[in-house]
Amino acid sequence: MRFVFLGLPGAGKGTQARVLSDRLGIPQISTGDTLREAVQEGTSLGVQARTFMDRGEYVPDEVMIRMVDERLHEPDATKGFILDGFPRTVPQARSLDDVLRAAATPLDAVVQFVISDAIAIRRITGRYTCPVCKRTYHEEWSRPIADLTCDADGEPLEKRSDEDTLTVKRRLAVYREQTAPLDAFYAEREILRIVDAEAPMDDVSERMFAALRDVL
Repeated sequence: MRFVFLGLPGAGKGTQARVLSDRLGIPQISTGDTLREAVQEGTSLGVQARTFMDRGEYVPDEVMIRMVDERLHEPDATKGFILDGFPRTVPQARSLDDVLRAAATPLDAVVQFVISDAIAIRRITGRYTCPVCKRTYHEEWSRPIADLTCDADGEPLEKRSDEDTLTVKRRLAVYREQTAPLDAFYAEREILRIVDAEAPMDDVSERMFAALRDVL
């Protein structure tokens, strides 16, 4: 089974992708995590991507498409996958269609997780992440046991450089301009599902499974 998860930054699509990944035994492919790892490691892709990411802008399509194409051909993705953070533009979606059509593996569904801008800003600016296990915490809703230290492995938590209020507002504006048109793109293909994502995590998971009931 093959899915794309869409939504504003902070909508919880990464969290819900992990829930569905665990349920189905297929990989969650987070292009954002892959890019951030490349930045941390100082690879050529990371150096190229960092300038755009720090400004809250999207990494150019040709870089993303090449990376995703390579990832979908890895062995763990043969049974299916959940794309979290890609596509972000209509040209990327068309390129993904081409890749999947060539492999005769079309998407089963696209899920749009819907939240307001105010909730997105509140969620993102209070978020911290473990650099090792990628577990996320929040200064209001999900604090670690020890201040700014991961409960799982004791690593110091980090705040991403693009998660201050000004950059988050810019990211939301970019989403409205470049990614929002994907709703119409996938609605025309009759595979778009809408999920209200402002509820607690478990409630959003239930709504997601309900929206995907006919393809699971």
